[in-house]
Parts: sequence; C-alpha cells; structure tokens
Amino acid sequence: MALSVKFVEIYTDGACSGNPGPGGWGAILLYNEHSKELSGGENPTTNQRMELTAAIQALKALKEPCRVRLYSDSAYLINAFTLGWLDKWQRNGWRNAKGHPVENQDLWQELVALTAIHQVEWVKVKGHADNDLNNKCDQLAKAAIKEV
Repeated sequence: MALSVKFVEIYTDGACSGNPGPGGWGAILLYNEHSKELSGGENPTTNQRMELTAAIQALKALKEPCRVRLYSDSAYLINAFTLGWLDKWQRNGWRNAKGHPVENQDLWQELVALTAIHQVEWVKVKGHADNDLNNKCDQLAKAAIKEV
C-alpha cells in the first residue's frame, strides 16, 4: 500500500529597510486545518536574500517530503524556477547570462537541495494586493525587521 504524500500550501514574503539594510522574512504554512507562521531577520541583508530565505525556512520546516504549492510575490524567486533560470545558472557554473557570478548563490543552492526533497509548484502572486496570506507574510517580515 503506497503512502500518500502530504500537500502543503506555503505563502512567503521578504522585506528590507534599505537595500542593503535590516531585513525580515515571513512564511505561513497550511496543511489541512493546521497553520504555522514563521519569521526572522538579518542585518545587513537585501530584499532578494529575504525573499529566498523565506522560501528556504518554510521548506526546511517541513518534517517529511511533501507536495508543496509555494506562493510568493517575488518574480526573482518564482521566475528562477518557472523560467529555467536556475537550470541555466547551474549549467553555466553559477554564472548569469552576462557571465557574472550569480548573486545569492548560497541561498539558491540551498533551495535546489530542498526542491530535491519536496515537489514544489511555484506560484507568483501580486504583492501588496488582495491576497490576505501574502499580506500577512509581509506584516511578519516587517515585524521581524524591528527585531534585528
């Protein structure tokens, strides 16, 4: 008898006060009737690093391999997976189209490792709009900035 893989929805967001500057990230994990909020921050950092960190920390919080639908308002994060940027970067020795080293390579490599564990569907949402859970992640991220 095959065991079914749990399906989890994750919402993430990152924020930065100055770029670079103090930053924060927030994530909400949803599984059946359960929800969990996560947040944290760093100083100094960038907005892009916080967007990636939110996804990393949310995926790391999963206790077993899961099917995941991850929502983010970060085109940087979503496009890297959905438009094949990550595949190209890896093929090119972690260099971008201009031949420069890919920024945030450490975080991208961590995300690649996590996506080898979990089946992730990447979904772009409009930031600061009508998505209540994305807005809540933004609030968590901004609150985390105040803590660093």
